[in-house]
Amino acid sequence: MSRITTPFGATSTAAEVLGDTDLTGRRALVTGGASGIGIETVRALAGAGAEVTLAVRDTAAGERVADDVIAVTGNKQVHVVPLELTDHASVDAVVRGWEGPLHMLVNNAGVMATPLIRTAEGWELQFATNHLGHFRLTTGLHDALAAAGGARVVSVSSGAHLESPVVFDDIMFQTREYDPKSAYGQSKTANILFAVEADRRWADDGIRVNALHPGSISTNLQRHVDAEMIAAWRAAAGVSTTTSKTPEQGAATSVLLAASPLVDGVGGRYFQDCAEAEPYVPGVNRGVAGYALDPEAARRLWRETLRLLAG
Repeated sequence: MSRITTPFGATSTAAEVLGDTDLTGRRALVTGGASGIGIETVRALAGAGAEVTLAVRDTAAGERVADDVIAVTGNKQVHVVPLELTDHASVDAVVRGWEGPLHMLVNNAGVMATPLIRTAEGWELQFATNHLGHFRLTTGLHDALAAAGGARVVSVSSGAHLESPVVFDDIMFQTREYDPKSAYGQSKTANILFAVEADRRWADDGIRVNALHPGSISTNLQRHVDAEMIAAWRAAAGVSTTTSKTPEQGAATSVLLAASPLVDGVGGRYFQDCAEAEPYVPGVNRGVAGYALDPEAARRLWRETLRLLAG
């Protein structure tokens, strides 16, 4: 199949991408909707008429965002639910509490480059949050997505996936030395592999799943990364302050995949700058790694994730 492109690019904003798109009657759930590009994703979807629910750890912050979005857009159908992705009970409560169809699920929440922290199960925090929690949430909401007819799932990954494949022999850093950058990269590769396998499994149910790199944006996601490390990462990726994005620009590819008619029927792909990414070429520091789209790795990750969550 040919590479997907759109009239939009790196400097496009979420509002521009949706343009005249009318999402009235459609329902969206956005994880991490109370900060960073999550806020702008919520704002753009609500501005286009969608009913939007923010699933967030800090519900007070979520309510402040919801109030602001309502005031700005005039759309009163903006809601908040608590969600802690590393807590099975919290994830399951969101699933049980959802009623009716779900047209758009944007798996946007995440943590980045944390020190070595383990969950109660002994799982490395970044993998547990960025992949396992979203996997449990999305698979739990499968029936609501299928009921929507033409649902979209958006997996917010990162160019940092180029840092590491999923290391199946030691996903949780039990034997290898922990490196925050590699751990983050591994979790972001998992986000792409999830999109590949979920789309393969669910396309016949009317559910299409894609992943994306939002770009380099200064948000609360980098709270565990000092300025020196951020500068080093940006230099390695060829990113300068002039190529960094605003949150409004960073949310553009998310809303493209969640709601734009330009990508109807598209699934199992990885996008950046509002277009399907080209294959990674060493030294270029953009594009998508072959291991992140490998169907066998995607199937293996699905099986391993089910095993972990079965506990």
